[in-house]
Amino acid sequence: MPQSAKIAALDAPRDTPESVGMSSARLQRIRPVLEREIAQKRIPGAVVAIQRHGKLVHLDAIGARDAAAGAPMRTDAIFSVASMTKLMVSVGIMMLYEEGRLLLSDPASKYLPQLAGMKVARSLEGPLSTVPAHREFTIQDLLRHTSGLTYKTRGTSEAHKAFPDGMRDLARSSKADFLESLSQAPLLYQPGTAWEYGLSTDVLGLIIEAITGDTLGKYLHERLWSPLGMIDTSFTLPQSKADRYARAYPTDYLTGEPVTIPHASPDFKPRWESGGGGATSTAADYMRFLQMLLNGGELDRRRYLSRPTVNYMTSDHLGAKIENRVTTMDPSCEGYGFGLGVAVRLQTGIAGSIGSAGDYYWSGVFGTYYWVDPAEDLAVVFMAMAPGQLRLRYRALMRPLVLQAIVD
Repeated sequence: MPQSAKIAALDAPRDTPESVGMSSARLQRIRPVLEREIAQKRIPGAVVAIQRHGKLVHLDAIGARDAAAGAPMRTDAIFSVASMTKLMVSVGIMMLYEEGRLLLSDPASKYLPQLAGMKVARSLEGPLSTVPAHREFTIQDLLRHTSGLTYKTRGTSEAHKAFPDGMRDLARSSKADFLESLSQAPLLYQPGTAWEYGLSTDVLGLIIEAITGDTLGKYLHERLWSPLGMIDTSFTLPQSKADRYARAYPTDYLTGEPVTIPHASPDFKPRWESGGGGATSTAADYMRFLQMLLNGGELDRRRYLSRPTVNYMTSDHLGAKIENRVTTMDPSCEGYGFGLGVAVRLQTGIAGSIGSAGDYYWSGVFGTYYWVDPAEDLAVVFMAMAPGQLRLRYRALMRPLVLQAIVD
């Protein structure tokens, strides 16, 4: 990795907000709001990064990295980013697409034969029974979450109970066992008919491995993370970096239930790498990845994707014929469709939070969050350990705090 990449990620001098049409005074509103959240013990701490017109104008660490140890938050703290892994894997798939190594219309079973002939649940009510799928789910279905795959925790039906348990299976099941278990589960919907969140991106990661012969982590490291200068992004947490890992409170703020985050346990040793939620990263690393997308697939004179491919990924792929169930993940998603790996805002209004038509975002179940607003040439990364439903609060809270600071 070129040394300049590390400097650009974290150590470079910041530009003034005024140089990119933002107000320093208005950005100063962010810290006291988060300090109040921390004082109320909702979250231990947070890191906020804001970049506009390609310039880093805000990078702040607030509160504690590890409240129990009394360790302050730091700007290079490492977080379990959970589903923020999905966009990186989606980009990895599109790189193979650009190289002619797959087609988006290919059925997943072309690369993972175990997934051929999957059935569809007849109903999510009562005893489980199945019907044949009208067609197999494709790579495009996996990218836009219209495969019919789900997570076990997304419902209580017999169909949901038949699914493997995602990240929790990493430590106790082999990749072959995971695929066998998944192949026996019923799809919730006919492929291509409804948006349903689930294990689709884990399957994409396994497709990358099948095509390249590499582990998912090796592929992403060589094709994305290392050349982008994402020096702290990985599927593992090295012992040498453990003192930078951000820890959640031991119990959920809203429910009081114990919180389990895989990377927080020294005993967590995954047997395969989860493309749907297994990565760790920093605010600075993830910002470099987002800036590459905001630049139309290029950063520091190196191209990763073409501009047409990025535009295609960040356009709505649900349309009028596919049932849009994105609000089942986040009520403020009203007015969003879904592209290839990201939720995409269809118009400036409607949604339950401020933004621009064409902005795109996703988040992680443990509290991390990003969004990109091409109309404002803006990228934002919010890193916090706020697992459970509490995480929805910070998606809604951060948008007005950032966008109110735009004054041009």
